[in-house]
Parts: sequence; structure tokens; C-alpha cells
Amino acid sequence: MTRPLVVAVVGPTAAGKSDLAIALARAVGGEVVNADSMQLYRGMDIGTAKLPLAERGGVPHHLLDVWPVTRTATAADYQVICRAVIDDLLAGGRTPVLVGGSGLYLRAALDVLDFPGTDPVLRAALEAELDRDGPLALHARLASLDPSAATRMEPTNGRRVVRALEVVTLTGSMPGELSSYEELYPTLSLGVDRPDLADRIASRVDRMWEQGLVDEVRRLEGEGLREGVTASRALGYAQVLGALDGRWDEAHARELTRTATRRFARRQRAWFGRDPRVHWLSPDKPLVEQALSLARGAGWAVRPSAPHPS
Repeated sequence: MTRPLVVAVVGPTAAGKSDLAIALARAVGGEVVNADSMQLYRGMDIGTAKLPLAERGGVPHHLLDVWPVTRTATAADYQVICRAVIDDLLAGGRTPVLVGGSGLYLRAALDVLDFPGTDPVLRAALEAELDRDGPLALHARLASLDPSAATRMEPTNGRRVVRALEVVTLTGSMPGELSSYEELYPTLSLGVDRPDLADRIASRVDRMWEQGLVDEVRRLEGEGLREGVTASRALGYAQVLGALDGRWDEAHARELTRTATRRFARRQRAWFGRDPRVHWLSPDKPLVEQALSLARGAGWAVRPSAPHPS
């Protein structure tokens, strides 16, 4: 068996991935690489639960605060920048520890995966239609062009529907579901989940409001957040923007964020649950001890002084 070169800590939001990734990086001589699509954005800190510098345990972190909020993020773009970081770390004898819940981004970086091209003019036209007509109308058109592709995505997921329509228009069909797994980098994938995830999500959302998410959104408005196709639809940010527009009050925005985050976590569970390579850690036992046992089994030398968050 080929010794893994990379660690990936995956799973739904609010499960505790970041602390585990830091502990693992310290234990195996690694550095953390962000695989959360929204933490790539500068200034989107509170709503993405981005760890402050003081809480990173002295471990270098990569691919945080890369892009302005006006940039449209794609998995293809992330593939390029993430693989460059991975290659640099490996060349320097450091273990890349990827952490995040953006499943397609992780696969883009770690697996043999090619992406269809894009057409900025077509994409802009579809984005304008999305804003004008809403996601359901675009999903109905996708269903008429490629029924199989339409069944694989939620009708309300506007960004994904737009991308699917772009690909179908350019190529005639949408690539099939990502059901085969061919690794570019041998990877030890560790899954983190919690039975009390709904409560953890509720607590995280409340904490976001207490830490000043509304003020963060107001500040980012001045940096072009509303023009950012990706950033403006991030969990929490979209709901606060709605409150600032007067569509609902802040209390309802908070509840909408909880609901949307729980729905997102279910999609993350489904995505990572299909991947047979993920080793799911038991939430009833110390996560780091389980992870280090798997790392030793994969051939890594593990420092004995690693921290042990549960």
C-alpha cells in the first residue's frame, strides 16, 4: 500500500474539524491547508468560523484570506492554487493537512478531476437570469435539457444550477455523478461528525451574532459583498443582507441561518458519506487519539506531545 502523503479532515460544518486538523499537523509535522470555500475570502471571518491567528496553535495555515469578496470562486480555481501549496509543502518535507467541508473543492485538489471550461459572457447572462427569475425557473430549464443532471441537485441551489446550465449549454451534457475515486495524492481522509450537530450549529450561529456578524456584513458591503456572486450567498451573509434590505428582521435572519446551515450539513454528510475512503472517527472517543492511531498505521512518525481535544 502506498504511504499517504496528505491528510484530509472532512465532515459537516460545526463538527470540530479545525481543532483536530491543528492537533494532527503538530503531531505529524504538517501545516494546515484550508478547504472551506468561504474562508478563502478576505474579511469573511465571523460567519465562516475562521480561526483567529491566536487559536491556530502556532501551526501555519494556508489559503485563508486569498480573494476579495467580489471574486467568483470555482473549484477549478481552487484546484490550481491548492495543488501549488500541497506541492510546495511536500517538497519541503511538510505534511499538508487539508481541512474543510467543501467536498468538491477537496476532490478537485486531491483527486484526478478535470473541469469543463467556462464562458464569462454566458455565465453573466445566467447569473442575471438567476437574480431576475430565481433558481426554480433555471432548474426547470436544466431539467428540460439534461434531466439526469437536474435530479442530482437541489432546485434552490442557484449557483450549482447556473454552473450546470453553463456546462450543458457549452458541451451538450453535464458530466455524471462523481462516483469513481482516483487519487492524485495518496491521502488519509478522516471524517468528523457529531450526534448533537444540530445543537452545535445553533450555538455557532448564536455565537456569530454575538461576535458581530451583522457589523461584519455591513463592513463587507462597502467592499463589494453584494456584487460577489459567491460570497454574497454564503451562509449567514445572505440572511443578514436580507435583513439589511428589510425583507425580515435580525431574529428571523438568525433562524434562517440555523435552518440553512442544518440543511447544508445534511448535504455534506451525504457527500462525504458516499466516499469509501473516509475513516469516520467515533464521537464517543478522543478524536486525536483515533486519528493518530490511523496516522501511525499509515506509516507516519507521530510526536507524542500532540494535544487531545475530544
